[in-house]
Amino acid sequence: MKTAELTRAGLNLIGQGLSIYDADLRLAVSNRMFAAMFDLPPRLVRPGAAFADTIRFLAERGEYGEVDDIDAAVAERVAQARTFEPHYLERTRPSGQVVSVEGSPLPEGGWVAVYTDITAIKAQERLLRARSEVLSDQVLAHAEELAAANRRLEAARAIADIARTEATEMAARIRLTTEMLPAHIARVGRDRRYTFSNRRLGDVLPGAGPDIVGRAMEDVLAPIWPAVRPHLERALGGDEDAFEVTHEASGRRLRVSFTPDRDGDEVVGVYALSMDVTQEAQARAALAQAAGRQVAAQLTSGMAHDFGNLLTAILGLSDKLGRMELPGEAGEAVDAIRLAATRGAGLLDRIAGLSGPRDLTPRAVDLRALLAEVEALAGPSLTRSVTLSSRVNGLDDPVLLDPDALRDALLNLVLNARDAMPEGGAITLSARPIRDTWVEIEVADTGPGFSEAALARGVEPFFTEKGEDGTGLGLSMVYDVVKLAGGRMALSNGKRGGARIALRLPLRQPPPGLPPTLVLLVEDAVHIREAARDRLVASGHSVLEASGVEEARGLLDIDGLGLVLSDIMLRTAESGLDLAREAAARGLPVALMTSLPPDAPLWREAAADWPVIRKPFSVEKLSAVLP
Repeated sequence: MKTAELTRAGLNLIGQGLSIYDADLRLAVSNRMFAAMFDLPPRLVRPGAAFADTIRFLAERGEYGEVDDIDAAVAERVAQARTFEPHYLERTRPSGQVVSVEGSPLPEGGWVAVYTDITAIKAQERLLRARSEVLSDQVLAHAEELAAANRRLEAARAIADIARTEATEMAARIRLTTEMLPAHIARVGRDRRYTFSNRRLGDVLPGAGPDIVGRAMEDVLAPIWPAVRPHLERALGGDEDAFEVTHEASGRRLRVSFTPDRDGDEVVGVYALSMDVTQEAQARAALAQAAGRQVAAQLTSGMAHDFGNLLTAILGLSDKLGRMELPGEAGEAVDAIRLAATRGAGLLDRIAGLSGPRDLTPRAVDLRALLAEVEALAGPSLTRSVTLSSRVNGLDDPVLLDPDALRDALLNLVLNARDAMPEGGAITLSARPIRDTWVEIEVADTGPGFSEAALARGVEPFFTEKGEDGTGLGLSMVYDVVKLAGGRMALSNGKRGGARIALRLPLRQPPPGLPPTLVLLVEDAVHIREAARDRLVASGHSVLEASGVEEARGLLDIDGLGLVLSDIMLRTAESGLDLAREAAARGLPVALMTSLPPDAPLWREAAADWPVIRKPFSVEKLSAVLP
């Protein structure tokens, strides 16, 4: 308010009249001289006064001479105002006063006009013309033309100043907008040097500095330049292009769009938009892996069922033959048949685990504790000549991972490394962060390393170099777990020998755990209910227990109830789903637990509306599935 008052006071000190009308032809600003010069009433100099009303007032007062049709005259001037153009004119009023009017349009619509009393100047010009016997009429005419030209030049200069100021403000707004976007926006000339850039490249490409204008694109994007160059050449050739590239040092996935900058038919540069799509790429990878597993499950389920029936028949017949008195060689053949059929049944189980539903449940994981647990579990399976150690660099805080799936994968890799070193050696588990994008967990050994075939095909199902002792599904199952999590898996050999397997999993911070609350626990098996109750209480929760839906229904109205946790299948007429619907209708949070497999109809029905957790479970796992 104080600024507005100072501005108005300053305008009132100007010896010229000033008015500013907006795009709707309403008065926005005027000074005291504007009202005094044309003797306008207060209602016409208030903000919001209509331009048409002012014109009508002046016309009725005779400001424009004799006007036959005032309505038509007002309409004509309003129409001219709506197509306002820069101008300078001089008008003699009925009182004899001569006023110059200098008008300039505004970029947002409307105009600003300055009114100057030039009566004295005109009088001097007339006096000079009347008394001068020396100056010719031509000189006077030239002088008047020069004065008019100077006024027009001044008007044009004022318009240019306004346009320059507006362009400067617009450029500042554009730069501010580009700095706020979570992307790198830039322009590159045909010489492949940056002519414009916001300061967000470092957010997209780790290690890149903010000041890159004037630098060559090849130098700024050196780590990814070989992948970027062909796309830039295509854009400089006139084609729009969009692509994705991985920054190997950080593991980030970048999406880049190039748009040609044209001057007529000539391409004079390229606009570039770069975004970090690492999380999106991880989600795409996880979704693609899940979709592939679903297709594989559909293809193999029927075949596995029929094959299982055949194996059952073969095992039955081998048992029948085994009870007969057969020659020595025939007995050995029967034993071989029974062994092969048994291995086939085990292989079917592993195929089901590879292609069937998998319940990944990420939750807060202390990687030091997890690797120590892997050491403890794998220790009894190692010979005295094989050592196992682990180390974690950084990662002091818990990370969001599925510990069960990761533990199984690491145990699988440790046992594979053991098998590769029959004469003994060392196995090392290590974990480290890759910037703020990945958790890299590596299993390295001092054995003979991978063969060229294993490096190329190691993760393919059924590929094995163990002969009859291998199924070829170990690395495939690890690869499946990693891809389902949106991660990557790489096989390599160390510089000094030995095999190395690197698992890169998305680095995520776990959400806050379930805060202490009052839990209604519904479970009909007493020993299971007691075990779940003890875990909840140990984690700081209060627990109410019920063995069935009817008993639980009477507890739903208790104040402070923070969660209803119920088994899906109860030995009562009503199921946990019935209780869940009633609790949800009262606005209570619900979670369901079950021992059913994820592809069971009841599991799918429950998971459509509520979190479902498999028994047995930890409180951390329960917290992970809750929204």
